Amino acid sequence: MTVRKLRLKRAWSQEQLAQFSGLSIRTIQRIERGQKAGLESLKSLAAVLEVELDELLKEKDMSNSDTYNDEETRIIEHVQDIKGFYSHLINYAVVVLGLFLLNFLVSPGYYWAWWAALGWGIGVISHGLSVFEVYSFFGADWEKKQIEKRLGRKL
Repeated sequence: MTVRKLRLKRAWSQEQLAQFSGLSIRTIQRIERGQKAGLESLKSLAAVLEVELDELLKEKDMSNSDTYNDEETRIIEHVQDIKGFYSHLINYAVVVLGLFLLNFLVSPGYYWAWWAALGWGIGVISHGLSVFEVYSFFGADWEKKQIEKRLGRKL
């Protein structure tokens, strides 16, 4: 198991793990990203996480590969997609607000900012519908059919 998985299993933050192990938060972050850790750091983590040092040493030799199963990987990717959508939505709101402000200051007689808000808004709505799986033209079923088709297999 990775240090990150062991930490999350105990519902600890990186700060808590750093405090319990006597390591810096930066060191914990680097180890969780897969960078090499010193033997003393691994010993400290093994003691705090109540695992054998060999388990963490094996992980060190596995060359940064996380051991997530397919379901965990799918969920992690979905959460990252949701985070991307919210980031997109916030960017949209900030920029459109700025455009309306600029529009009001420069040419209050004609609100051209509506066109930018409408165009980009369609993109934001499409992104949201895709992320929250309201529709899925090119979803998992479509991918599976295309793969099977190209492999010459029948469903």
